[in-house]
Amino acid sequence: MMAGLERTPTGELPIVQREISGPAVDLPALYEAHYRKLVKLASFYTDDTETAEEVVQDAFLKLLNGKYQIDSNVGAYLRSMVLNGARSQLRKRRVRRDYVPETPRPVDAAEVGGVAAAASSEILAALRSLPEKQSAVLILRYYLDLSEADIAETLGIARGSVKSHASRGLAKLSNMIPEVTS
Repeated sequence: MMAGLERTPTGELPIVQREISGPAVDLPALYEAHYRKLVKLASFYTDDTETAEEVVQDAFLKLLNGKYQIDSNVGAYLRSMVLNGARSQLRKRRVRRDYVPETPRPVDAAEVGGVAAAASSEILAALRSLPEKQSAVLILRYYLDLSEADIAETLGIARGSVKSHASRGLAKLSNMIPEVTS
């Protein structure tokens, strides 16, 4: 049944006469004559009978509540309204389907941050205790991810010296912090 139309005490729908560009239209008769065909038309686009019925009912409500200037064929105008409504539903469905919300990044437990901070401060303290060239080579290599050639150029030393400083520095770090090499 069309929303907004209550049955009379005898169970019949009231006759609603609506002026649509001149001739009066019997909306309940129009509804009875076109409803099934319009639902069939809308279901072609919506793939869902329930949504198709909503589209058709919306079209009838717009016709009932609107001030449309329809010159002749009200049925054709209704079909046009249903087509537009069904296409609109199809577009909305496509947008909902294509939109993928960004998944939130998992949050680490509080202990993970605390352990990482403690490990970082322990590694920093160990790096600071190394000789200046060894700590500089390790920081440039593992923190800035520079190549041996770039480190040599930055510190003004030979590539072989970069390798030996890195090797000695890692050996000292592994003695101070056993987890670094494991």
